[in-house]
Amino acid sequence: AHRGGRGNVVENTLPAFAWALINGATTLELDNGISKDGAVVVWHDEEITDEKCRDTAPVLVLTPASSYVGKRVVDLTLAQLKTLDCGSNRVPSYPLQATYPGTKIATLQEFFDFVDCADPLHEILMNIESKIDAEHPNKTKSVAEFVERQHRLFAASPYAKAITYQSFDWRTLVAMKKRDPTIKLSGLVDDDTLYEHSPWFAGADVDAFPGPTRALRLAQMAAHFALDILSPIATARDSPVPDPHEPGYIAFTTEQMVREAHRLGVQVKPWTVNRLGVAERLVSWGVDGLISDYPDAVRRWAKARGIPIASRYPSSRVLACLAQHNQLVQL
Repeated sequence: AHRGGRGNVVENTLPAFAWALINGATTLELDNGISKDGAVVVWHDEEITDEKCRDTAPVLVLTPASSYVGKRVVDLTLAQLKTLDCGSNRVPSYPLQATYPGTKIATLQEFFDFVDCADPLHEILMNIESKIDAEHPNKTKSVAEFVERQHRLFAASPYAKAITYQSFDWRTLVAMKKRDPTIKLSGLVDDDTLYEHSPWFAGADVDAFPGPTRALRLAQMAAHFALDILSPIATARDSPVPDPHEPGYIAFTTEQMVREAHRLGVQVKPWTVNRLGVAERLVSWGVDGLISDYPDAVRRWAKARGIPIASRYPSSRVLACLAQHNQLVQL
């Protein structure tokens, strides 16, 4: 469930994760930023955008009115971030997105507390991403701070063994593996990061690896870093059409990439798979998972084709936990 299934519910919020559980996702995918005062928060963007959040009131009532929308997460304290309403805006590109007015940005600890309530047997899996910009390191906290603060929360949670740590910035993966050799790692990649002498790959150059195509070389590079999972974008950003059944479709994840990664012992889990035509092709190539904004739709497709699917979480329990924990997050 990409960002909790943002096609269905406002992204990276406790309501999104609640409905992902109810809809039967096997894995919750979420993003982490770090605030000015060092809190690990569940949010994707480096900045707070007006597309997703609204200002309410400044932290101190005696201070002049201040807008936190438009500022970077790293430049705002947790108290300032907690004033934002990030549940009222429906993003135009996701017209079926349910809103939860008043919902606040959750800390990673608050996320763990909610899921622990909704999933007492601790069966759900998690993909947790560090949002670091290798091209503009001043926009976020450092690699070292991300790894230390995230790992501290991972290790103290009941989900320590259920977490896959992922990032576009592979420096973070190297540092996390050094911090904890047991953690599962997933390397994210797309057209925007895969280029000659890219800073995103911890000093490695994809074109230095063997193979006649970048698809093969990328799989080689993932194996070089001993990654458990390679997580590429499914469809190339410059594809003129979105579906493989249309003439001119350009895939980023290719069958050749999948085969080479598997030969080297690396799983492949593409994102963001929001069209069943793309899902069908990827599954026919043997990918190990699909990351989608619409996990419920992919689940229905999989069930219709006899592909094993996870059990749904009972909605009564999940929604009761949401009512309790989303209220706590808002305080």
